[in-house]
Amino acid sequence: MTSILRYLPLTLSLLGGCLCAPPGNVGLDSLNLENYDLTEETDWETIHLLYTYDDLESKIEVGTVAPPSTAPLANRKTTPHKTPPPALEEEVPLRPRPTQVPTRLDFGGPGLFGPQTGMGLPTCLLCVCIGTSVYCDDADLEDVPPLPKDTTYFYGRFNKITGVRDTDFAHLKKLKHIDLTGNQIAEMGEDALRTLPTLEELLLPENRLWRLPELPPTLRRIDVRHNRLISTGMRPEAFKDMIRLEFLYLSHNYLDFVPAPLPDSLRVLNLQNNNIQSLSENTFCNQHDPSYIRRALEDIRLDGNPINLSHFPGAYGCLPRLPTGRTR
Repeated sequence: MTSILRYLPLTLSLLGGCLCAPPGNVGLDSLNLENYDLTEETDWETIHLLYTYDDLESKIEVGTVAPPSTAPLANRKTTPHKTPPPALEEEVPLRPRPTQVPTRLDFGGPGLFGPQTGMGLPTCLLCVCIGTSVYCDDADLEDVPPLPKDTTYFYGRFNKITGVRDTDFAHLKKLKHIDLTGNQIAEMGEDALRTLPTLEELLLPENRLWRLPELPPTLRRIDVRHNRLISTGMRPEAFKDMIRLEFLYLSHNYLDFVPAPLPDSLRVLNLQNNNIQSLSENTFCNQHDPSYIRRALEDIRLDGNPINLSHFPGAYGCLPRLPTGRTR
């Protein structure tokens, strides 16, 4: 009985092997039990070697994502990352480097941008040039800028110009109009305007002029209101030969008398707010020609002066209209 119980586990194991074995010739008959010494010291793991476990092992599928590693970062072996080479681009030829860089642009002469100014800019970049007109209003100018030689109209209003030199308008043979309103002009060169053969309009109101230079006879309009003009600052018979002069504005100055003789072409004479105290028969008329009539002069302003017009009745006999001013 003891020997039967001794071999019972082996019997059960062989039975299980027969039931689970794959089909074929492998069976109980093929086993040679005599080669095995089944004793008490037999290791049961030796019996497991009688079976094939290849089909039972789980196969690891190699994928693209590796399982996370539990090793410390310092002990990991990493493969250096290789960036792909950049895509080939079409080669662009490099421009040759200039051998010398100019220090400034030169727009001198009568070119598109006009001559160079003292501020380092061409006049027509600092100002605005439209055709033959140059506009430099409110540009913080301290001097009259060099102008293109074909300039006909120049506007330099509301700047900081303190004087006009003899050379500022020299060689401008086509210049017709000068407007320097609202500057700080106290001096003008004696020949600053005399040589301009086509000048028709001279506008200098709201400056600091105490005298006028010699003026060209071609002028049609003169405006020097709100200055500091005195009678001794004007040349004798300064307007006599201006046979085209129509408008003469001398108000708000310090003149002591009317600057006679006046040309017959004159239409408007503004002398209000000066220091005029007297008139003569030759101021507007010609005492040697009683038939003389000054037909063009229709507007004479003498208001704001210390003169009483009623005291000089002989001064208005040739006028189509009486002057405006105090009569009492």
